[in-house]
Amino acid sequence: MASLAKQIRLSCRAYPLFEVASLVVQKPDRYDVLLRVMKDREGKPQQPLFVCSLDDTIWLSEADAVRHVLTQHFDTFYATEKLATDAPKGTYTFVAQCGISGEVLGPPNYHGYQDKLRRLHAERFNRMPFDVYKARVRIVKDEAVVKKWLEDQSFRAEYTALNVPEAIKLSSREEVEQHFKETHAANLIRSVDSAPVRREHLGRLPGPLQAVIRVSIDRERRFPIRTATALSQAFANAGLHFFKRDKTIVHVSVARPHHLDLATQVVSDGVKKILAHITANPKTTRRQLIDALAPLPEAAVVPVAPPVPVAEGSEPAPAPAPSVPTSTPERESVLSDLHWLLHQGHVIELASGSIEIAQKPSSRPEPAAGQAPAEGQRRQGTRGGGERPPRQPRQDRTPWSRKHGLLPVTNPGYPAYSALPQLAGI
Repeated sequence: MASLAKQIRLSCRAYPLFEVASLVVQKPDRYDVLLRVMKDREGKPQQPLFVCSLDDTIWLSEADAVRHVLTQHFDTFYATEKLATDAPKGTYTFVAQCGISGEVLGPPNYHGYQDKLRRLHAERFNRMPFDVYKARVRIVKDEAVVKKWLEDQSFRAEYTALNVPEAIKLSSREEVEQHFKETHAANLIRSVDSAPVRREHLGRLPGPLQAVIRVSIDRERRFPIRTATALSQAFANAGLHFFKRDKTIVHVSVARPHHLDLATQVVSDGVKKILAHITANPKTTRRQLIDALAPLPEAAVVPVAPPVPVAEGSEPAPAPAPSVPTSTPERESVLSDLHWLLHQGHVIELASGSIEIAQKPSSRPEPAAGQAPAEGQRRQGTRGGGERPPRQPRQDRTPWSRKHGLLPVTNPGYPAYSALPQLAGI
């Protein structure tokens, strides 16, 4: 925001606000994503958000956040120790294997198969429906894979709680998860009303949140109303001004158009020449204006120096280039006058580079005595016995967002619309 405002102020050009907003939303590194919770009339969130303070990841439920911590930061809170135990009894000729990660789950008729299958799905593939994930499991009859599973089952894991006053031994992952919820969850996982999304976390968000962000960004790229509103606030705080060109397109510039009446205001001859040239040459540019009013002198003639003897086998020295001045006092004077006109709003330089003069505002015609006011003008003095004009049909002022099913969100300074209500049905 600050760099854009600085560039507009230094260039002194008028840029269409919505074109600037479109440029901002074209690349992800130019904007930030902020998720907000929609609340009902009673103030309750329709879909809560949870943030893990360890890595600022965002989740839709506390259980998902707990599973994330136990997957990514398990060694921070618990130590794992393998203890020898009896191998499974019986003869096994095949085992089930995850078709995505390759992890061996064991025979489908083994007593811990279903629990391990659901735990693996919840920890690593919870974005995929369970039935779809279950269909990806394949049966492997390789003797080496079966033997490796039997060796793994010959040991059991025991977990020791860390970062607690007293060391506690836990025998299963279910006990670990319950201990984490009772001891650490309240300090590490919190419910929030809004949360900024880091760019590196966009691909790790839950599926519904990724869909919300994708829909919101696509909507902004088609019509960047929220981005333009945010930019207008930032530009206004930076001292920039807004105006409508041809009563249709909003522009942002260092000054609003302000007509300069030469009949009532005294200006220098240089300013008069600039205004006269722009009037006579519509769509002229800054370079064309300066070259016309203060052209550069021709290149100075460099006297030809006598040839310098060159040693045999070496290259001759290059001839000196003619000296051409890049600026003159006359050109600096034109630039100074043009700079003053641009900052006063008497002259507008558009984003395309063309320069135009601020037009004189048109005055509204007054109705003649005894003549009815024109359509759209307010009738005065109806208490004196005059007839009230017929009432025009009321225009439909329903906001575009309400027609399309989006709910308004009251933000400080400007109304915005959030796609987060789509999460209420998940």
